[in-house]
Amino acid sequence: MAENKLADISTEFAVKILKLTDGIKGHYALSNQLERSGTSIGANIREAKYAHSRADFIAKLQIALKECYETEYWLEIAQKSAIISGDAVKMIMRECGSIRRMLISSINTAKDNMK
Repeated sequence: MAENKLADISTEFAVKILKLTDGIKGHYALSNQLERSGTSIGANIREAKYAHSRADFIAKLQIALKECYETEYWLEIAQKSAIISGDAVKMIMRECGSIRRMLISSINTAKDNMK
């Protein structure tokens, strides 16, 4: 998997998160957390591109993976509390799941290459 593709997809995802949270009124804490975790995924992927070592590269991708899981949590909370419509959440949850699977694959590949 080319890391550039993952970086591009995560950047597009961050933009979608920002647009999604722009429509959330009166729930600053939720929108703030969602923005922070959703945009952090791509930031950590970009950081991994300039890692000092293979271990640092893996660590950065693992942070991105954690942020991905956190983003899924906030999206689930937003959906269950009806703050964001079900259709909007389902679409972005699918994208988040896709990024999560790519991150897991990239981490596993990097770990295998260390052996």
